[in-house]
Amino acid sequence: MFKKILLVLLALIAAFVIYVALQPDAYKVERSVTVAAPAAKVFENVNNLRKWEAWSPWAKLDPNAKVMFQGPEAGNGAAMSWDGNDNVGAGKMTIVESDPDKAVNIKVTFTRPFEGGTNSDFSFTPKGDQTEVAWAMHGTHSFVEKAFCVVFGGLGMMGKDIDKGLSQLKAVAEQS
Repeated sequence: MFKKILLVLLALIAAFVIYVALQPDAYKVERSVTVAAPAAKVFENVNNLRKWEAWSPWAKLDPNAKVMFQGPEAGNGAAMSWDGNDNVGAGKMTIVESDPDKAVNIKVTFTRPFEGGTNSDFSFTPKGDQTEVAWAMHGTHSFVEKAFCVVFGGLGMMGKDIDKGLSQLKAVAEQS
């Protein structure tokens, strides 16, 4: 009986490993929102990392996180490092491309609770007196990261965070 249970357990583990291995390495999660504000106003809230505290979906997860800014205040080369509790971990984000009122591309590197990274891209498309803001996070996953996504629904969580951030960005941009 013990051997049968062990064989079933090994078969389940093997099936899980095969399933995870067959998942694509590349991922992309994208959401968008329409903001009742000009592209320039929305852009400035993304292009200046110091303004992220007002709308970032992660800022309130640890109000005591240590945040440091490097480089210029906004645009290419602007960077923000953080070191917080287990909810936010530690890492750095750097603006690698900034096209005024059109796009901001950011490289994000995580150092805790795990090492990894992603690309975070924003685009701003004028629609009359409104702006469509698209936020995409994309990159590649290691086997362990793919397993995490399968078990914990990581891409779904990422999508929820993006939705929350866009909703908060919309509120901030429409207020001022």
